[in-house]
Amino acid sequence: MADSGTRTDTGTQTGTGGLSVSHEQRGDLDDVARYAAGVASDEQHAALRASVRQLAGLLGEAVARHEGPELLELVEQVRALAREPDDGALHELLAGVDDATAVVLARAFTGYFNLVNVTEQLHRWREVTSEGEGPLAQTVARIGEAVEAGTFDLDHVRDVLARTEYRPVFTAHPTEASRRTVLRLLQSVAEVVDAAEDARARPGDAARHERRLAELVDLLWQTDELRIAKPEPTDEARTALYYLTSIAQHVLPGLLEELDQQLSRIGVTLPPTARPLRFGTWAGGDRDGNPNVTPDVTLEVLQLHHDLGLRELVRQVEDALTEMSASTRVVTASEELLLSLDADAEALPITYSTLRRLNAEEPYRLKLSFVRVRLQRTRDRLASEGPHEPGRDYLRVEELLRDLTLVRESMLAGGDRMGADGAILRLIRTATAVGLGLATLDVREHSGVHHAALAELYGRLGELDGDYADLSREDRIALLSREMAGRRPLVGEGRVDDDGPASRSLRLMRTIRTALDAYGPDVVETYIVSMTHDVDDLFAVVVLAREAGLVDLGSPGSPASARIGFAPLFETVAELEIAGPLLDALLRDPSYRRLVAARGDVQEIMLGYSDSSKDAGIAASQWQIQRAQRALRDIATSHGVRLRLFHGRGGSVGRGGGPTAEAILAQPHGSLDGPIKITEQGEVISDKYVLPGLGRWNLESALAAVVEASVLHRSPTLPADVLDGWDRTMDLVASHGQQAYRGLVRDPALVPFFVTATPVDELGKMNIGSRPSKRPGGAGGLDDLRAIPWVFGWTQSRIILPGWFGVGSGLAAAREQGHGQTLQDMYGSWRFFRTFLSNVQMTLAKTDLDIAERYVRTLVPAESAQLFDVIRTEHERTVAEVLAVTGQEQLLEPSPTLRRTLALRDAYLAPLHALQVSLLARSRTYGEGDAVPDDLRRALLLTVNGIAAGLRNTG
Repeated sequence: MADSGTRTDTGTQTGTGGLSVSHEQRGDLDDVARYAAGVASDEQHAALRASVRQLAGLLGEAVARHEGPELLELVEQVRALAREPDDGALHELLAGVDDATAVVLARAFTGYFNLVNVTEQLHRWREVTSEGEGPLAQTVARIGEAVEAGTFDLDHVRDVLARTEYRPVFTAHPTEASRRTVLRLLQSVAEVVDAAEDARARPGDAARHERRLAELVDLLWQTDELRIAKPEPTDEARTALYYLTSIAQHVLPGLLEELDQQLSRIGVTLPPTARPLRFGTWAGGDRDGNPNVTPDVTLEVLQLHHDLGLRELVRQVEDALTEMSASTRVVTASEELLLSLDADAEALPITYSTLRRLNAEEPYRLKLSFVRVRLQRTRDRLASEGPHEPGRDYLRVEELLRDLTLVRESMLAGGDRMGADGAILRLIRTATAVGLGLATLDVREHSGVHHAALAELYGRLGELDGDYADLSREDRIALLSREMAGRRPLVGEGRVDDDGPASRSLRLMRTIRTALDAYGPDVVETYIVSMTHDVDDLFAVVVLAREAGLVDLGSPGSPASARIGFAPLFETVAELEIAGPLLDALLRDPSYRRLVAARGDVQEIMLGYSDSSKDAGIAASQWQIQRAQRALRDIATSHGVRLRLFHGRGGSVGRGGGPTAEAILAQPHGSLDGPIKITEQGEVISDKYVLPGLGRWNLESALAAVVEASVLHRSPTLPADVLDGWDRTMDLVASHGQQAYRGLVRDPALVPFFVTATPVDELGKMNIGSRPSKRPGGAGGLDDLRAIPWVFGWTQSRIILPGWFGVGSGLAAAREQGHGQTLQDMYGSWRFFRTFLSNVQMTLAKTDLDIAERYVRTLVPAESAQLFDVIRTEHERTVAEVLAVTGQEQLLEPSPTLRRTLALRDAYLAPLHALQVSLLARSRTYGEGDAVPDDLRRALLLTVNGIAAGLRNTG
């Protein structure tokens, strides 16, 4: 079962008997709620059952009120028929439902799941926060035990913590099927439910809460679940910023204070400006395959970041002001602070004249008042693109931190330790974590774009014997290595075509330079090169960055400068296999090595889970990522370089998803040495952070895992011969799993099977992301399809193939070659393997091939349908092999609550699946050029939305 450090890939949800609750349905209600979210006490069970019953009833009332009692009766009839073993009557009923009625049915079941999900989130948060000590307390206790045992000393702990940094990176990948409007309404529902269940609530509050819930549920019914237009990158950025602002306001101050307090138990002090937690984003910077992300859009997004970030800092400074009431009649302010106030009064005389009458004897309040004005002026300056005025606004966050630190140091000098470690310290820590713009933007571009730009530039120079594009890989590496070592410019201003690839690449580089000049060095930190095949893919982008003044490698023996770093992205199994040698070749190049030195001897590497899994299957993908981390760790160490691994994990298991904390702890020992970046995508973000309390728990769990892995997991704890044996066994599992997976996906029948058995073609019409679902310029085959719709489509039809296919063949091959006991030993003692099988087991439990069979029978042509037998056989094999390794009699045996919850949810997903099959068949009767009726199209997309809500999975 997924832990608190992950999105709900577990599907741990609650349910009720329907949208209206009769006396006969009470037993069913209790049965569903009893096995719901795994809450611990009878009191919690009762509250959960009551919340779900209440919300389901209110939804039923809204349906009857807006659509009529007959529609509500039809909803209940469909729900009842879905529970019957023979689904013939259900499908006959749905086949006779008109398009408009299908819309109502889909909306009813989708609304039900949305309400149940947010209620479960609320109770999940209550459960995990009632379990005693939190993750940070437990981690620090383990570190303390290691120090007492002499395994590590405190200097080691302090050294590692000084560079520890967990950075969740909020991406714009389109897997959030719910609108932000709907998510906000659901958050309001959770807040009212929480207030209603508060033991301190007065008896008279119940009616008010009931009325408010009825209002919110009714408003949900009136709200269209589907976006009417495709979101733009700025819309995606606003969604990310919505959560980042909430985290900065409700989560960060308390979480960082908790880390400091826990570390103090073992004699370690967290410096005020330490950055153990910060945030990143791709929204507005991820250009790979998204023509909508232009340089102008990037600058617009960064302006939005700083507008909202500065607004939040102003709000927090104003909050702190209320506690800065210390008077010089009682306390003594430092000379440094008083001198700074004199400078403030000179720089901001109007502000001083306003404040001096009331606050002249309150130096801390006076200082923060000047800080507030400077922040406001900074926000205005950035919006108007005006010049920086020293002393009147802030150019960099360091200037803000100096002002805040002056206040704290004055408090400490005056003996006010309580005040110094209170509101002002929380403000310093929050400002350090989020900067002026809440998050650092990564820029990502495809490697081929850079080579196209250089081909144009070298063509203009005319110095090559042939075309740049025709150079061998070896010749291109040699050419670009020489270019980096030299200092000549390849191009001057105005010498390239405005619409050519060189102009587009150089414009992006200059945009990054403009952003760094305007916002500071943290605004863009890493340029990620997707589809990295060899070192020339990195050298190419470095040469282009040099043209824009982002890199100056100088001459050998002189210091280099690099305003941004460069990270290769290894996306396929073949690329992961050469990740170690490629890093070695990079760092052996003198020019590139000097660039890394200029970046503090830190090299970032991004590991792609989605495409590697789509390419070779989950077993080969997960194992090769593990192997790549080991190789990268050893090579970086040999060059005196520290790695910052960036894990590009998706939400679903098929794209690397699963419990975040478990994934961090399952990394090879020694591969995590402080900094780590992990993507947060789509519905994962809303699931983790829509409720601030749950957001706090998820961040704390992941941060605790990063601290534990960095401090304690320095070297393997098992003998080398044991690990070598496990590696050989895992090699078998991965290779045979890859062979089985590729045998399936390379079957000519696979593409027609996939596009007919799933609603993948309909997903592109959902307006859930700004990026196209298919890669541009392709022939329309499987290779052109992105990993997200690949997983999303299989999930909708309940085959969920990317999360398990091939694992059974791999395990069976290893067992047949005499490794059965080894597999069991690996499961018992190897966190990587145990986490891997746990995630596979979860996906197997969510797979329902009985439901999938209806899709195949109804929608798939006979010549492709035979593939379903291959899929079913591998599913049976995988279940059997997983049970044999784990010693279980049934899937999810250690998690009976989760197992029963998933089984019960199927009864409420079944109507949506049946409706989707019927609507897909209906819509595919229309020809290529025929217009599908709006109600039919809308009903179909609503089923997609509802199944995603029911499974808590999209891509």
